[in-house]
Amino acid sequence: MAETEDYPVTLEEIDALALRADTVIKRLRERVFSPGSQKSLGLRFNVRTASEMVGRTEKAIRDAEGDGRLPEPDKDPETGRRTGYSLEDVNRMREVFGTLPRRGPDDPATVLAVQNFKGGVGKSTVLIHLAQYLALQGYRVCVIDCDSQGSTTSIFGLNPDVDVDEEEDTLYPFFRHGGPATLHYALRATYWPGIALIPANLGLYDAEYEFAARMLREQSFVLDRLRQGIETISDQFDVILLDPPPALGMISLSVLRAANALLIPAPPNNIDFGSTAHFLKMMGATLNELAEHGGARGYHFVKILATKMNDQKSAHQAIKRVMEAVFPQDILQSVLKDSAEIDNATANLMSVYEITGPATRTDTHKRCRVYLDAIGREVETLIRKTWPSHHAALRKEGIL
Repeated sequence: MAETEDYPVTLEEIDALALRADTVIKRLRERVFSPGSQKSLGLRFNVRTASEMVGRTEKAIRDAEGDGRLPEPDKDPETGRRTGYSLEDVNRMREVFGTLPRRGPDDPATVLAVQNFKGGVGKSTVLIHLAQYLALQGYRVCVIDCDSQGSTTSIFGLNPDVDVDEEEDTLYPFFRHGGPATLHYALRATYWPGIALIPANLGLYDAEYEFAARMLREQSFVLDRLRQGIETISDQFDVILLDPPPALGMISLSVLRAANALLIPAPPNNIDFGSTAHFLKMMGATLNELAEHGGARGYHFVKILATKMNDQKSAHQAIKRVMEAVFPQDILQSVLKDSAEIDNATANLMSVYEITGPATRTDTHKRCRVYLDAIGREVETLIRKTWPSHHAALRKEGIL
């Protein structure tokens, strides 16, 4: 009997199915990335909000504008009223008043991987909002998309299929034999002041095959290449965020070796948390094995973050209580709750922090911002604890 009779779905039909799925993705991206469009940040802050962000009074800001230390604010030509301050304006104020929250010159740059070997746990969602939260505070952030799916790249306004060339724009050239000496070639400014991006697309997946082939003869090169690359750009940033693939592969191992801090998103349900427990076991075994070959690696902190929490589900509450009991020192106090606001923003390749206008006044948006800000503040504190230059301020705040 012919093979196609035993298996009625042929390879040609699978290829056709993949092509139709690709068509859906392209149409979705075309809707967001319309021809000639470029993503921009529409956030504007009134003087009260700006003063809170800068840490100075409204009068201090107006005085600085009056004496020329700060430029006059933009005004609506018809009404003459102030149009508000952009994030760039706020950062200029912070610079004038000396309130930029940068790390000291001797403090280590935080290289934080948001990592779990299971997909669908909120990894990219957490990373994107954390990056933008830190940028809103005035930190210099670099986001390195290590996932060939390019979800993070898309949220930051680039179409991975059109705007990103794997031979020039991604980590792929750096991972190849005889590649660039630094990662500067791949750094891109984004529409978010304070955030730079190294993008990804499907071509990055080829690095997995090349790394696997070279592993036996060049183990240290394969595992340490990303870490060495990050060291070439780390002087430009306070925080470097890594978004690895949701699987245990060579790039994921490289991320584990490059990071000096880990944040592990874990939804409170049996299947997802079971996968997280498996991830922790695999990570421990892998790092121990690498340590035996001279590759010992430690972290400033490793924290679990409960994601996609639904308070209406008793099972979620029960598992969350177990997580808190088993990991009392290792789980963040803040929780990323399941929110339609995140789903709606993601559907339009946006973050919650980018939403402007009347939509920001809804209860759903306000609640979601509370969750996201709480996560950001908690991670920010963990990061600052690793910077000796911040210890005096943390003690004054009663944190240390």
